[in-house]
Order: sequence, then structure tokens, then C-alpha cells
Amino acid sequence: MSLFTAADKNASTVIADYVPGLILVAVVTASAYGLHHIPFVSQLSPMITAIFVGMLFANVVGVHASAGAGIALSGRRLLRFAVALLGLQISFAQLSEIGVRGVGFAAFGLCFTFLFTLWMGRLLGVNRQLAHLLAAGTSVCGASAIAAANAVTGADDEDVAYAVACITLFGTIAMFLFPFLALLTGISDRAYGFWIGLSVHEVAQVVGAGFQGGAEAGEVAVVTKLARVMMLAPLIICLSVVLSQPQTQAVAKGRKIPLVPFFVIGFLVLAVVNSVGIVPDAIRAPIVTATPILLTAAMAALGLGTSVSKLRQHGLPPLVLAGVASVFIAVISYLMVTIIP
Repeated sequence: MSLFTAADKNASTVIADYVPGLILVAVVTASAYGLHHIPFVSQLSPMITAIFVGMLFANVVGVHASAGAGIALSGRRLLRFAVALLGLQISFAQLSEIGVRGVGFAAFGLCFTFLFTLWMGRLLGVNRQLAHLLAAGTSVCGASAIAAANAVTGADDEDVAYAVACITLFGTIAMFLFPFLALLTGISDRAYGFWIGLSVHEVAQVVGAGFQGGAEAGEVAVVTKLARVMMLAPLIICLSVVLSQPQTQAVAKGRKIPLVPFFVIGFLVLAVVNSVGIVPDAIRAPIVTATPILLTAAMAALGLGTSVSKLRQHGLPPLVLAGVASVFIAVISYLMVTIIP
């Protein structure tokens, strides 16, 4: 009987360690979704809003030490789990809607933007982990890509927050600026949709900018963006392989980085399963609905662990890097869709 009592006490202690942090993360997550109903804030995804609300709370109110375990759990393990679940939102059939040309554009733009951003990061003196996050966010899909890249780079919460802030800023600028530029250049609706899908950072921003060019442009933009999202897994695998090499292992702060992270395997398996269509909609639909909520909770946790004073130490170079990278992907994407037949 005493054995069971001891086990119960241990279980209760573990739960007590995590509950305060999990409750705080849940409150910040709920706040992000509540703020999403405000006109201007509605243009941002709840994931982005959550990291800013978490930062505001942590740096104005403060976070008690008892919440640390729950926040850490949400910011790391929950993050990986949620990224894996993104696989259920993707099917290979979607690629056929934009054809080989569209997929090729997406792959070319992603690779060159990622490599260009890392190169520029070295020139500007941006720390390598933050440069990786900015490269992933710019070349793939904004905050989700930053979260996935962080799972293998092990960057500080301040690096993640800075990267998300930069991607949010330049993605929002693109969302409002690109429709105006399309009117000036006279680009066709379909080409405009490709351009938006290939270059704008967040999915929500792609939807907002894409449908400004009409229904056809909006649909092409969303499918093209999903093609970029599908390339997240290969990118993370490549990044893991590079960071797992002995000469770069120090970047991971002593962490052992697997060649293929488990959450990436989960992402690929679920994408295949979803493509085959063997998951009943009664199971898939709730998971698809819950996935962005879990990602938002993970971002809330990262925000709660971010120090504004440490953010200031980064200075302007990462912001300049994000701006230059955003311009780069916009220019090469525009050239591809307007010049290459």
C-alpha cells in the first residue's frame, strides 16, 4: 500500500511542477485568440500575437519560477508535436494544381533564399542560430518554419522572438505593398498569385494579399504557399545533417542533434497518410483544428521566456538581414514568374 502512496505522491509532485506554467501558457494563448478579433491585430496570426503577448507579460508583470517547468514543456516538446501534426494539412495532390513549374519555382526560391540569408548573416555579423531562424522564416513559412528550425538549432527564446518579430514586420509590409505593386506592373492574375505564394512569409498574409488580385490569384497563391510548406521537412532534415557534423556541433550548445529529428519523421508520415486519404475526416478535422492552437501555445511559451533587455543586445543587423532577405525572395520570385515561361 505504501508503494502506491509513494507513486501517487510522485505523480502529484510532477503534475504540480507543470500545472502553473501550463495554465499561464493557456491564458496567453486564449488572449491571443481573443485579440484576433480586433481589426488590425486580426491581420496577424494568433501564433504571432501569442509570442508578443507572452513577451509583454513576462517583461511587465514577470513570471514566477514555479511556472518554469510548464513553460519549458510547452515551448519545446509541444512545439515539436505541433509541427509534426502539420503533416495532416498537406497532401501531395496539392502540388499537381501548380504543376512542375510551380513546384520548381518554390524549391529554387527556397534554396537560394535560405543560402543567401545565411551568407548575408555572416557579412552582417548576425549570430548563426538567429540567421538560421531568419533564413527558415523567410524562405518557407514564417513563424511555423522558425519554430521548426528552432527545434534543431536550439536557439535562445530571444532569438526566436526577434526572428518572429522581423518576419511579422516584413510579411505585413509585403501583404499591403504587393497588391499595389501588381497594379503598377500589370502582372497577370495567375502570375500575381504565384508571386505572392512564393514570396510572402505567413499563410495568413498570403491569403490576405493573394485574394486582393481576385479569386484565381488567391487560389494559386494559397496552393503555391502550401508547396513551400511541404518543403519544410526536407529543409529541416538538411539543417539537422549540417548541424550534426562535428565542426558545427558547438552551435547546438552541446546538444546531440539527430540526422532526422523525430518530429520531421512524424510530419512526413502524416503527410503521406493524408495524401493516401486513409485518415477518416472525423479524426483528421479535429486534429487540423487543434494544430494551430498547439502552435500558438508553443509560441506563447517562447514569448514568456523572452527578455526584452536581451533582445536589445542583438541590435539592428538581424533586422537589416530580415529586410534584405525579404526583398531578395520577392525579387527572384517576381523574375521567375514573369520571365520564365
